[in-house]
Amino acid sequence: MSMDFNLFMNDVVRQAREEAAASGYKELKTVEEVDEALANKGTTLVLVNSVCGCAGGIARPAAAHAIHHDKRPDQLVTVFAGQDKEATAKARSYFEGYPPSSPSFALLKDGKLLTMVERHEIEGHDPMSVVNKLQEYFDQYCEEI
Repeated sequence: MSMDFNLFMNDVVRQAREEAAASGYKELKTVEEVDEALANKGTTLVLVNSVCGCAGGIARPAAAHAIHHDKRPDQLVTVFAGQDKEATAKARSYFEGYPPSSPSFALLKDGKLLTMVERHEIEGHDPMSVVNKLQEYFDQYCEEI
């Protein structure tokens, strides 16, 4: 039995994109979309999505659940590492002082980085610990909805 790897990966990527979108994250696929979204006033949570197991098993579930909180970002967006390379690179240019990391989360206010949750804080952790970390940042930096 043989499987077309590209067909398989396209399905994995499609599913990963759909999971983020279903949770309310707007997908940013171009440099222009990233600049436009991050220029908005208020707080923005950026999910740097990927196809790795810790993205699917930890980061995306945490992204979906963390937003059910009294305080949360004004805007939820996502870029896809390894897929929308220019958009991801542009988003990462806003994350000054942090090396590229995927999956990861960045919390910005008025286009300025407030904090990050890097891969090493996701991989090997359970989704609820990532939810708790994100919600601590929401309590610190976001307004009540």
